[in-house]
Amino acid sequence: MSTPTGPLPEAGRRKKRRLAVAVVSDVHLGTYGCHAAELLRYLKTIRPQVLVLNGDIVDIWQFSKNYWPASHMRVVRYLAGLAAKGTRICYLTGNHDELLRKFAGLKLGHFQLDNKLVLDLPHGRTWLFHGDVFDVSMRHARWLARLGGKGYDLLILLNRLVNFGLQKLGQPRVALSKAVKDRVKSAVSLVSDFEQTAVGIAADNGYRYVACGHIHQPEIRTLTTPQGEVTYLNSGDWVENLTALEYTADTGWTLYRYAEDPLMQPPADAAEPPEATDLAADAAPATLLAGLLAEFKLK
Repeated sequence: MSTPTGPLPEAGRRKKRRLAVAVVSDVHLGTYGCHAAELLRYLKTIRPQVLVLNGDIVDIWQFSKNYWPASHMRVVRYLAGLAAKGTRICYLTGNHDELLRKFAGLKLGHFQLDNKLVLDLPHGRTWLFHGDVFDVSMRHARWLARLGGKGYDLLILLNRLVNFGLQKLGQPRVALSKAVKDRVKSAVSLVSDFEQTAVGIAADNGYRYVACGHIHQPEIRTLTTPQGEVTYLNSGDWVENLTALEYTADTGWTLYRYAEDPLMQPPADAAEPPEATDLAADAAPATLLAGLLAEFKLK
């Protein structure tokens, strides 16, 4: 069986999967670790009625005007285009974009900004929020959390350099940050405590599902509480795991993994040319802003 060697068809030309809800979190636009190009390819393969951006989409903590690649701007513009075309986009704030919390409650066409969201779905009520409220370091030592964020970003940058060298040598990629976290007992305990806390509060409030991000640990797991079973969902991230949550009335909640999607794995020598909408995001800031305002019908 021969392996295709030409470029893949543009994502926009593929038949898009229809979803009731898609949840993406921890994209960290504006950092070296962000996989913006991969996220954009994924978004172009789905057609959700509701797209939930569950925190840390733009990394305001690490933001630098010296690092904002075209691929990151393309994601922003594509999201604006989705909202303009009727997709309901719910941006829920996280800790790295906490400055946006002062604007909670903002609605702009099909776009809304808030701190939490409840969806009444056929499989049960789902409570969505970023999850940093459960983080002790966030609540009591914010400076330490910010310092940890800087160190994490440096580790991701080092990881990219290592993987670049491995790729040249024909060796498989490694995930340094994930390996470090998986080997630290306190980190493993933190994940377990995070899940138990989220599920316990969800059960107390009568929710069947609770969906978070924050800890970069994709998961779907049903836990038993005194009030009954609650399913814990975590959308993971687009730095290490490249994952998302998806919901349809037929299948319920499922976990999407970019690395396991054959449509997302182009041949090594394939390069997809940017689409016209992508190139539009590379325009000068003033031109881009005018375009976004026009899409939201504000000009």
